[in-house]
Amino acid sequence: MNFEEVLAHHLLDHAYFALFTTGGFTLAVSKHSVTLWAVAGLLLLGLLAAARGRSGAARLWRTAVEAIVLYIRNAIVRPIFGHDADAFLPYFLTLFFFILACNLWGLLPGSAAVTGNVSVTAALALSTFVLIHFAGIRKFGLAAHFKQLVPGGLPWIWWLSPLLVPLLYVIEIIGLCAKCVALCIRLFANIFSGHIVSLAFLCMIFVFAQFGKGVALGGVAPVAVGLALFVYSLDLLVAVIQAYIFTLLTAVFVGMAVHPH
Repeated sequence: MNFEEVLAHHLLDHAYFALFTTGGFTLAVSKHSVTLWAVAGLLLLGLLAAARGRSGAARLWRTAVEAIVLYIRNAIVRPIFGHDADAFLPYFLTLFFFILACNLWGLLPGSAAVTGNVSVTAALALSTFVLIHFAGIRKFGLAAHFKQLVPGGLPWIWWLSPLLVPLLYVIEIIGLCAKCVALCIRLFANIFSGHIVSLAFLCMIFVFAQFGKGVALGGVAPVAVGLALFVYSLDLLVAVIQAYIFTLLTAVFVGMAVHPH
């Protein structure tokens, strides 16, 4: 059994057909793009059912969703944004539920782990980067927002230097980019590595099958399946934790732009 082919099938993106090609760039409908739209559609239907459903199951589902919404509002958004919380709450709720749904979808047999694709996590991190500047400019204006990138309280002589203040701007911009890159890599690495470990344990069965089916089925298979199930249960926990961490750090970074002091 080729472990590389297994990883490519379960974790890598595959193009179905190309929409157009220009300048060496091809926009294609792929497995991961279809999965993203499918997850978004199912999430929309699920949240609408929670908001408008009248059956007993719908009320139970609404209670669970409401508990999550209240936790994100009271534990993340309000402490960071204060009186601006209501303006930012819809975005952070969307971000949390979308990442959580994508993480959980990737754990279904035969599904695609879209948050294990660095392009997807990079797009989410880029959204954070844009929101940081949009929120700061919206509240303070363009000039004031970028002026606040440099820490306050600098000695007046520093502002007379033609190099020191521009250097501080460069350092702050690099630091801001590094924060967003860390968001991207953290989510990607945790989801991707979990799937690799699970598949590696399962592939042990086929590796030891080369020494005989009795060895693989009698000794290795129960241990390999048990370890894979253990890692799978950890992946369920990681799916929730990573959605929470991404939402929390995004709120912190955006909050630093809205409340720089």
